[in-house]
Amino acid sequence: MLLSTEQTEGIKQEVGYLSHVKVKMQSFDSGEKNERGFTLVELITIIIIIGIIGVAAIPRFVDRGTFDSRSFYDQVISTLRYAQKAAISQRRFVCVVIANNAVTLTYDATPPGAGHTVASCPGSPLANPATGVVPVSTSTGVTVTAGTFNFDALGRPSAPQSITVSGNAPITVEAETGYVH
Repeated sequence: MLLSTEQTEGIKQEVGYLSHVKVKMQSFDSGEKNERGFTLVELITIIIIIGIIGVAAIPRFVDRGTFDSRSFYDQVISTLRYAQKAAISQRRFVCVVIANNAVTLTYDATPPGAGHTVASCPGSPLANPATGVVPVSTSTGVTVTAGTFNFDALGRPSAPQSITVSGNAPITVEAETGYVH
């Protein structure tokens, strides 16, 4: 049984698949190629963008000054908090000396009380119990504001303090509470 041309066209339209295959076959036969990938211009553009990002980002990772500065900043905050806690727990004056890019802690052996209201700095060295290290110091590339103050037996500083470590926000020691932030 032979189908008429009208019947054949009707079947093609209903199915739709045969006409799609025919179009694909015609485009393939005519030499058109359906290629996928990147053009040379796109590849060069991506390489240039990666190069610009590399030039901007690599110096930030190679320069240790920023990391050293932040590390020392965190160590100073920890050391000041430790000094305050040691003053409270030992009921002694704890003196903080910041000089030559180092923080040194000492404590007054005489407890405050009858007639002893001023800290005698320097006193005995106050070592960190975890490391045994007395001073916290940094490399020469980091600068810190020099100063001397003490925490009393209640953890209050002798005066409010603002300590600056290069490249970071100032470290503040509150007057009445001794809170270090």
